[in-house]
Amino acid sequence: MPPGILTIAADKVTLSPANTGFMLVCSALVMIMTPGLAFFYGGMVRVKSVLNMLMMSFISLGIVTILWVLYGFGLAFGNDAGGFLGWNGSFAGLSGIGLTQLWGATTIPIYVFAVFQLMFAIITPALISGALADRVKFTAWALFIALWVTLVYFPVAHWVWAEGGWLFNLGVIDFAGGTAVHINAGAAALGVILVVGKRIGFKKDPMRPHSLPLVMLGAGLLWFGWFGFNAGSWLGNDDGVGAVAFVNTQVATAAAMLGWLAYEKLRHGSFTTLGAASGAVAGLVAITPACGCVSPLGAIAVGAIAGVLCAMAVNLKYKFGYDDSLDVIGVHLVGGVAGSLLIGLFATGGVQSKAKGLFYGGGFEQLGKQTVGVVCVLLYSLVVSYVLAKVIDLVMGFRVSEDEEISGIDQAAHAETAYDFTGAGGGTAARKGPALGEALTKKVDA
Repeated sequence: MPPGILTIAADKVTLSPANTGFMLVCSALVMIMTPGLAFFYGGMVRVKSVLNMLMMSFISLGIVTILWVLYGFGLAFGNDAGGFLGWNGSFAGLSGIGLTQLWGATTIPIYVFAVFQLMFAIITPALISGALADRVKFTAWALFIALWVTLVYFPVAHWVWAEGGWLFNLGVIDFAGGTAVHINAGAAALGVILVVGKRIGFKKDPMRPHSLPLVMLGAGLLWFGWFGFNAGSWLGNDDGVGAVAFVNTQVATAAAMLGWLAYEKLRHGSFTTLGAASGAVAGLVAITPACGCVSPLGAIAVGAIAGVLCAMAVNLKYKFGYDDSLDVIGVHLVGGVAGSLLIGLFATGGVQSKAKGLFYGGGFEQLGKQTVGVVCVLLYSLVVSYVLAKVIDLVMGFRVSEDEEISGIDQAAHAETAYDFTGAGGGTAARKGPALGEALTKKVDA
């Protein structure tokens, strides 16, 4: 994602209504990805914790939005301080920004860039929630989001995307979030899992998805929104780079879905809907950092490789004994690592930048840079996330009680149920009226 200095013009840059409108549409597309993620994750959990899973994504829309306006945008994209963090007093509260003040040398207002980046900041912690399904306190999760985006996401976004960020200056390519979003979230998920532990019944009780149609709906919304996620990350639509990113997003996702299904058929004997949805998401993850620097043929390779690798990786939790409930590590961490490193092999040097991968005559230079970015973001997020989760656990406890976990978090935390099979209603309003048993008794007596 260019910070603005990559757009070079001979004349004074002016606001482009077309690019501004395009980026507002892309921002809306990225926003819909968080509800899409909620459906994707919500369908994969058991009935007793559907609402909690949905809320773990939705609450990020509230918390991160406020923090981003207050100080997050300034920390991530303000004036650089040593390559690791930024700050600009005009960005605090978004109160010192002119109505048509442009972002760097781009043709879009700062407000538009800020809201586009906000949507990235919102979905990244929501990704982590899938690893923690069925067992964490909602209050502890909300506190974790606030601390995590402040100490992890905002700094890492600065490293990768901001002018002066140390990974940006190093030449690490991350078009739309392979390191800052997916590796960041996947490593954080592992860190928190190591603190909260396994679900009751892990590897013993069946924990199958309760609604595969919801999973497919969520995957479809993610796929749709991801075009804004990737194509919009060039911050304009003037030179064709965004169009290439759009095409590569579609191509890699298709290839990954087919790769996952092929592996699944060979390994388990079936083509499953869950595999198709998971494979598509794996492809979206992998092409995210690479969509602006590979050709469509390269995108096929990136997608197919990621689809197979992620399909293999989701089984590692059973081998190593960590309970990644909805395969955040297997899909987002592994897919993000794969996509980021494959740039070092398949970058053509003819789209986003002149950097070339190994297969296009660039040697190992870009692969080395990508490796540095992957390792540093992974380790930083893993360690800080573990420490944050440990502190929260010591102060207020991160997990729900055993009884609440067994009976279901929906009733304990939200006083609601996702589905009503009695006709009496599943929400709090229904419970304020006569109890169902009383109503039935009166009917029988009558």
